[in-house]
Amino acid sequence: MILWLILGAVLFLLMLSAFFSGSETAFTAVSSARLRSAEKEGDKKARLVLKILERKERMIGALLLGNNLVNILASALATSAFIGVFGDSGVVYATAIMTLLVLIFAEVLPKTYALHHSQTMTRAVAPIIRVLIVILAPITETVTAIVRQTLKLVGADISKVKMGSHLDLMRGIIDQHEGEDAETQSQRAMLRSVLDLADVDVEEIMIHRKNVEIIDIESPAEQIVSVVLKSPYTRIPLYREDQDNIVGVLHAKELLRALQKVNGDPKKVNIEKVSSEPWFIPETTILFDQLQAFRKRREHFAGVVDEYGAFMGIVTLEDILEEIVGEIDDEHDPSVVGVKIQTHGVIMAQGDVTIRDLNREFEWTLPDDEEYSTIAGLILYEAQTIPKVGQSFMFYDFKFDILKRERNQITLVRMTAPAEEKSD
Repeated sequence: MILWLILGAVLFLLMLSAFFSGSETAFTAVSSARLRSAEKEGDKKARLVLKILERKERMIGALLLGNNLVNILASALATSAFIGVFGDSGVVYATAIMTLLVLIFAEVLPKTYALHHSQTMTRAVAPIIRVLIVILAPITETVTAIVRQTLKLVGADISKVKMGSHLDLMRGIIDQHEGEDAETQSQRAMLRSVLDLADVDVEEIMIHRKNVEIIDIESPAEQIVSVVLKSPYTRIPLYREDQDNIVGVLHAKELLRALQKVNGDPKKVNIEKVSSEPWFIPETTILFDQLQAFRKRREHFAGVVDEYGAFMGIVTLEDILEEIVGEIDDEHDPSVVGVKIQTHGVIMAQGDVTIRDLNREFEWTLPDDEEYSTIAGLILYEAQTIPKVGQSFMFYDFKFDILKRERNQITLVRMTAPAEEKSD
């Protein structure tokens, strides 16, 4: 009779162990965003779960304490029962059987269920967990204090968790968003780009000065009007004497208003009065800060200067938004400007195409170092020489064929990714 009571107690303790294990996994895996959405809709259980998660250390401490208590007690009772039946060899039987039972029914099974039903399970067990946390609070607080002090002794302070840790976690979650279809790949790329805004400098995405359409403010007004009307851009920088001396930004809409006031006579337009004052930013400004600055100033356009004040290029609000959503083009246009996809996955890329754009578009992992940001920069950095047309290089399992060069600048490269290289 006593043996059956002991076995019944062991079974009950295993059920408690499954409850603690499953609850821990459910609270760890549950989506806070979904809970907050449910809370706004008046879900009281979601609010309770969020309150428990506010002090996650206490919750985990209480669940681990409860889980260890019931597992140790169950093992002790089972060992006692088996020793009574089989003698000293009962220890071996008890260890083998309890290990198997705990592993399957108190760990793997409940945690697997909780992982796939975290939203439902956390709502169901939240009231019980809250009471448990209150009851075990003195013990868990003591255990937490001992853990913190021990970690400090070895030079690790868990109170100093930096934002980077959370960003790494979010990147890992994004990578788990699996699927090879175009929509899923686009979603992954967009989410990664949002996180990268705090790590990318303006100089990496700006339009370089050699590609910027710029007008001499001293040019005849009718010539300036003609250039603006033919240009695909709505904002054009104006310089005086030296292209490093940017004195204004001419907006096409303001120019048209001015022309309307003088009945369309360009000679009567004062270009300097029509233009707006230029806004300059350092090339080291990170994209996240610049996006906030654009919103705050209600601007769409900024000039980029280096540490010596030299004009380096321009950056627009659209440039930053395209870093998130990708290029906005016609369905027949290439996804990345300056890139043409050929057969067998081989691509033709202009030298100034950024590595970030290629990695995002093709889900490659080419290194994007501080020393360079473009394909041409990568080749120059790795080759440690200025390549000649016709030369080929192998870096990071990619093949790079130099097709065109203007003076010392690589302008066209043929790239072959590792998988395509092997299949060919």
